[in-house]
Amino acid sequence: MKRLNPKEEQIMQILWQLENAFMKDIWEALETPRPPITTTASIVKKLETAGFIDHEAFGRTHRYFPAIKKEDYRQSSFKNLVDNYFGGSPKQLLSYFVDKEDMDEAELDELLQEIKQKKSD
Repeated sequence: MKRLNPKEEQIMQILWQLENAFMKDIWEALETPRPPITTTASIVKKLETAGFIDHEAFGRTHRYFPAIKKEDYRQSSFKNLVDNYFGGSPKQLLSYFVDKEDMDEAELDELLQEIKQKKSD
């Protein structure tokens, strides 16, 4: 799956949250300062062409909605992250969080319990 740039991802996050929206709704949900609405429309059109979103037509107005699930994009992005930055190793990723992200003991215990639960399933 294609990786989205930050502006594309921001629009997808809005659509995943709203589930469907008109262009004005998308534009109003953007953080200020907002880009021109024409720029937002161009990004939406690009996302639609790439198959990330689709629309329903109401005359000359379109209501946009995600064509892919957030979980599917998250899974693909996470796999890319692990492959590109951690040599494809989930263990290296977990080690990074333990070493670099200063996880406290409670978080580590919770993570260990989740691992044990997954192992017993």
